[in-house]
Amino acid sequence: MIPGAGFREPPVAAQGHFRALLDAMAHPGRIVPLMAEQPEPPLPMEGAAFAVALTLLDHETPVWLGPSLHVPAVADGLRFHCGCPITADPATAAFAFAVPEEVGRLDRFAQGTADYPDRSTTLVLQVRALAGEGPRAMRLTGPGIETAHMLFVPDVPDQLWAELAANADLYPLGVDLVVVAGGLIAALPRSTRVEPA
Repeated sequence: MIPGAGFREPPVAAQGHFRALLDAMAHPGRIVPLMAEQPEPPLPMEGAAFAVALTLLDHETPVWLGPSLHVPAVADGLRFHCGCPITADPATAAFAFAVPEEVGRLDRFAQGTADYPDRSTTLVLQVRALAGEGPRAMRLTGPGIETAHMLFVPDVPDQLWAELAANADLYPLGVDLVVVAGGLIAALPRSTRVEPA
């Protein structure tokens, strides 16, 4: 039995989710709803993370999975539905899927090179909730943000926020981040500056 189920109407769903991802990347920190149709994910991957995978992954995009997601159901489901290879080395991953406490240092992921800054890892972070405000909201500034934007992600540890703050100093190198929760996504491209509110 193949874990998970893909989109019922793949071209329509993939286009809709891709537009949502573009909107999120163009407006860092903006919370963007995905399409109503969510695929049935291979557990413990969540529907929004699986929708991102179905939209962006193919046979040329190596994927690294954090320990909680690196289980046969998820790995087999991604291989079957997306054709992507699963790598044990985060430095070779085009995409990485993880929960916040398992990310570790961002410099272990691909950072891109001076000639090819796009050859870096996009980290898809599966979290419990996303909001525009909260007790530990972060202040985001940079390209795509008119003045500043607030983002509250309750289960991101301080160390990961510190890593993301340092990540912006590497621009145009560095890691891009997509955060998913329920049917919502937000993005922090590598050019986004992060600081406590």
